Amino acid sequence: MIEKLKSKATTKGDKAHGTKVRAWPNPKYFDSAQIPLADLERLLRSKAVLLPGVKVTLVHEKNGQSQSWLYAQGLKGYLDESLAQGGHSAPVIPAFEGEHYASGAGEEESFAEGEGAAWVVSWTEDGAPVRESYVNLIPTPAGGTHESGLREGLFNAVKSFVEIHALQPKGVKLMPEDVFARASFILSAKVLDPQFQGQIKERLNSRDAVRLVSGFVKSALELWLNQHVDYGRTLAELVIKQAQARTRAGQKVEKKKSSGVAVLPGKLTDCESQDIALNELFLVEGDSAGGSAKMGRNKEYQAILPLRGKVLNTWETERDRLFANNEVHDIAVAIGVDPHGPTDEPNLSNLRYGKICILSDADVDGSHIQVLLLTLFYKHFPRLIENGNVYIARPPLFRVDAPARGKKPAQKIYALDESELIAIEDKLRKDGVRDGAWQISRFKGLGEMSAEQLWDTTLNPDTRRLLPMSLGEMSESDTIKTMDMLMGKSESGARRDWLEERGNEVEADI
Repeated sequence: MIEKLKSKATTKGDKAHGTKVRAWPNPKYFDSAQIPLADLERLLRSKAVLLPGVKVTLVHEKNGQSQSWLYAQGLKGYLDESLAQGGHSAPVIPAFEGEHYASGAGEEESFAEGEGAAWVVSWTEDGAPVRESYVNLIPTPAGGTHESGLREGLFNAVKSFVEIHALQPKGVKLMPEDVFARASFILSAKVLDPQFQGQIKERLNSRDAVRLVSGFVKSALELWLNQHVDYGRTLAELVIKQAQARTRAGQKVEKKKSSGVAVLPGKLTDCESQDIALNELFLVEGDSAGGSAKMGRNKEYQAILPLRGKVLNTWETERDRLFANNEVHDIAVAIGVDPHGPTDEPNLSNLRYGKICILSDADVDGSHIQVLLLTLFYKHFPRLIENGNVYIARPPLFRVDAPARGKKPAQKIYALDESELIAIEDKLRKDGVRDGAWQISRFKGLGEMSAEQLWDTTLNPDTRRLLPMSLGEMSESDTIKTMDMLMGKSESGARRDWLEERGNEVEADI
């Protein structure tokens, strides 16, 4: 329905108070013409939270009822109200509240003027943490890189305080989840040109947001803790208690799996942590890429196993013949699980890593290695796929060096594939950058990436892209028939027929 705009002014002396806009969902374009009331209430309440002192009212015209939200204290008032409604105990220390926005000068010149965040964080000893985040007033219920930046900033500040005041007990190593486990927060970030995941903008994907929020939060919390040393010691006690509980849980798992452990492969660069849920193993294509991954990884919980050449096609290999191949032998020993079939009950108590990530080049050869490794896991370690332990790491194929534009400083943007590269170039053109003003680099392989680039794009949990592997909806018999056709050594004729029939559906990257 369309109406002409009407002024609220009724007499010559009245002042205009803005424009009233009425909108009705068209059932032609929506599943339902009814507006989800709960979603609308949540959205309006968030506007009141993020705009302190602004009263937001929702009027139900059918029944004449109305609801209003007003938070004079902004984020802090809303978090206090949420904790009280959730039945939480009193926070162990007063809420840590702050905001910081880049001025575009000095050390902050790498961020656009006005980019930054406002936040409030409370630590409690019980109850489910309250956690809400927003980007440019848009709710992000699935979190994203701004929340990762908050977690990183809180951890680095608390860790620094603990080290300066010598509070860390011997044998206890702090991890980010120790600081974050009992933290409730409301975070409102402002990011120029944010990149979201999906159309509904539930999760922020902008890589720069990690560094943006982390840097501002860390410096503010460090200053606050050292100005309130008693509060800092109380928070440190809570965090250390969480670390000790995590360490005890990890030791119980290690004790159960300690007997009969084989000697680990010599080329495996293992991690320090014993927490299986946290540990990650990267199966890396090539020794050169393995070297960069070793330097770029987080040695606390990330292990690297470089693979030399193409892995054996194990689809038709008998289980007792698997270990004749060195690469397959090293993979099995490293993960701590014996080969098994889909109907077996394997002993997974010796599993050493919660995530097993295949990391290969973003080209045809890399895809081939992914297929061979996935064949190995599907055929001989199917329970790991069922349990969600197997992932594919997705390194970028392109890097775009974009010049400064408007308030946005010069930046390096990574593209996963050709379609993402085209989208990035279109965005640069819309921002007024002329063609040819940006430079495009194509990575020939992981070995060309520096340790810092590999960490930022592929290893860092806050900015990487991991694709979890799962079993599809196809029946087991159909799946085995398809795998026989694709991977069977005697099925070259069937593969050729399949390629002739379906080959036009694939875009070759040559």
